Amino acid sequence: MTVDSLDTEILRLLIEQPRTSVREYARILGIARGTLQARLDRMERDGVITGTGPVLSPAALGHPVLAFVHIEVTQGHLNEVGDALAAVPEIIEAFSITGGGDLLTRVAARDNEHLEDVIQRLIQLPGVVRTRTEVALRERVAHRLLPLVESVGRASAK
Repeated sequence: MTVDSLDTEILRLLIEQPRTSVREYARILGIARGTLQARLDRMERDGVITGTGPVLSPAALGHPVLAFVHIEVTQGHLNEVGDALAAVPEIIEAFSITGGGDLLTRVAARDNEHLEDVIQRLIQLPGVVRTRTEVALRERVAHRLLPLVESVGRASAK
C-alpha cells in the first residue's frame, strides 16, 4: 500500500494527538470529514493502522523489570510452544526469529525473583530446549513509528 503525504499527516496526528476526534483532525488538516474517514478506513483495511487503544506502561502496572528471553525450541514444535506462550501473562510480545534461538519474547516482571519464576515456567514448556535471558537496563529509544511514517511519506513524494 502506498502512503502519500496526506496519509502521512493523518498518521502524524493520530500519533501525536491520539485522543482528538475525527472531526477535529479534519479541521486541522483542512479536509472534509468524509475524506478523512475514507482514508482512515483504507489504512485500517490495508493493515497500516492496527489498533487504537491506549499505550500502557508495564512498570506502572507493577512490572518494572523488562527482559528479552530467547527460546530454543525442539524442531517441529515451534507452533505448540508459540501457542503455549500466549498463556503466560508476563509475555507481552513473542516473535519467531532467525539467529540464536527460535523465539524472542519480551517479558515484564515485578522483580528479578518473579522474572526467574517466569523463566522457570518457560523452561518447563514441552518443546523448549533452553532459554537465554537479557535484562533491559534502560530504554534508550522508546517504541516509535513517527520517524518511519515520515520517511515513508517523503519517499512517496519523490
